[in-house]
Amino acid sequence: MSRLWVLAFVLLAVCASAQNPACSCGANPPGIPAPRSLKPYTGAPDDLRPYSKFTKPYYENYTDLIEYNGAARDIPDPDLKDLSEIRIGFLGPLHDHPDQVLGNHMLHGAQLAIDEANAAGGYCGKPFKLMLHNDSAVWGAASNEVVKMVYDEKVWAMFGSISGDTTHIALRVTLKAETPLINSAATDPTIPETLVPWFFTDLQDDRVQGYTLARHIYTELGLKRIAILRVNDRYGRFGVLKFRDASRRLGHPVVIEQKFMPGDTDFRRQLRVIQDSRVDGIVLWTDIAPAAAILQQMRELGMKQRVFGSHRTIGEELINLAGRAAEGFEAVFPYNPNQTRPAWLDFNTRFEAQYHEKPDHFAALAYDAINILLQAICRAGLNRGRIRDTLTSMTQYEGVTGEMTFDPNCKNIAPMYLAAVHNGTIEYRRITMQKPYAVVGEGGVSFSGPATADLDSTRPLKIVVFGPHADEQAKSVELALAAADGKHFSLMGIPTEQSWGAASSALAQAISGDQIVAVVALDRNSAHLAEQLGTKLFVPVIAISSDKVLTSTNVAWIFRLPEGTPLPEAVRLLISATQAAGANRQKVRDYLASGASVNRMSFASTGELR
Repeated sequence: MSRLWVLAFVLLAVCASAQNPACSCGANPPGIPAPRSLKPYTGAPDDLRPYSKFTKPYYENYTDLIEYNGAARDIPDPDLKDLSEIRIGFLGPLHDHPDQVLGNHMLHGAQLAIDEANAAGGYCGKPFKLMLHNDSAVWGAASNEVVKMVYDEKVWAMFGSISGDTTHIALRVTLKAETPLINSAATDPTIPETLVPWFFTDLQDDRVQGYTLARHIYTELGLKRIAILRVNDRYGRFGVLKFRDASRRLGHPVVIEQKFMPGDTDFRRQLRVIQDSRVDGIVLWTDIAPAAAILQQMRELGMKQRVFGSHRTIGEELINLAGRAAEGFEAVFPYNPNQTRPAWLDFNTRFEAQYHEKPDHFAALAYDAINILLQAICRAGLNRGRIRDTLTSMTQYEGVTGEMTFDPNCKNIAPMYLAAVHNGTIEYRRITMQKPYAVVGEGGVSFSGPATADLDSTRPLKIVVFGPHADEQAKSVELALAAADGKHFSLMGIPTEQSWGAASSALAQAISGDQIVAVVALDRNSAHLAEQLGTKLFVPVIAISSDKVLTSTNVAWIFRLPEGTPLPEAVRLLISATQAAGANRQKVRDYLASGASVNRMSFASTGELR
């Protein structure tokens, strides 16, 4: 019997040693972070920097690593025997708050990271624990919760919050208590500009978002007159500041800014004011539910302006709420949710298994941020100063959401993604605030070839319709009425259902024929072929397509209308331009490229609608 007890004791000892192997956490803590700089601040391009067109500032802030010269590093680590858990403070809107849904998503991402770390052994066998505190949106109450975390619960770091004002409060406490503050949801650009050396965030702030959005709107799309429609709270007020600055620096000051109160559901008054301002596009700085209502009400009012938004305006919920009204909406986003990296797919599987829903970016970025913090704690040991040093030393990190790049202010400045609603789904592509080294058509597109001869204005002029079922569409009653409006115009349909070679030959023969004034191409493929033939034979082409490559090649004969534009509308456009310019292909081209208003539409010289 005694032998059995000895054997049982040995087995228990072996199991215990297997479950709690020698812990290396804190064995090799980092030293003081090496100095580093990033100039200019945030890596902003010259044309978006303050005063860049006038003078170089004698000093620029926020370009060097923030120093910490206090005594926190010298505090000895506690004896692990005296600790039952490693506490991390969590501050977020969990209940009684308009953002409580987002706050709970953030909590789920953070808790999953904690659970997985504990399953792997925690900190030397001691479990990590989130100490939960509700951000009630009341400054005094939020302050009390932060103080409780730091002084009563003695957390090793704090995580949160979503709102910029509460995060600013926590930031002040970190400066006094010398406790790291990790964030994944607050985008207020003034938070890292306090020069408090205890802050770290993995979400691109409103400066990066605003600059990126401005680059897309003004440089890539060429829009000029933009309105802002925003929620009237700190997120909205501070969020649009950098976009407004970027607009002014790019030479297109925001035309009008309208605001609404949190909880509003009717935005028609603001939209009518914006509509009267003759803007090309609208930038929304709000959340998904108001954005969806705005898009629906714009559709009811017949508004067709391009609409853009901040990262909190886009997601599957937008399509569910706005339906077809969301089509064409674009917003900046911190990462690509459609990526197929194994780390991302595995995270989604684990998250859905635990919480029975897909992770949004509040959950995913919280998961990454907590993992960054846990790794920093393990490397640094239980010393707040060294944990801060580890975080501050970080320049790159690959999380489940993707690659992150941290500037000397300890904030993620990785290039963002552009999320665009297309055919009821959200597509993502990488986008940057940087100005392209070359922009096709930047100085305008012109035609300097030989003059084309006038067509015989006494005989009917012909417009070729090229694309799927073009012959049927050309014969439709609606098109016949559109042609009758011009009195001296007829339509020739060339379908593309036949072999591509036969369709190409038919189009070339038609354009080379008599009295052809222009071509209307009905889709992307037909537009690319028509563009090549139109360039060679000097014939203006109206392309009905979403493919912007058509107008990015410095071809002077192509003009693009959005996908879904009715064919009669394109025909009427050509009839009106021909009546105004005369029966001459080049004059029609020049008239369209002049920016003149034709049937309430106006083209830039590149062929894109203004």
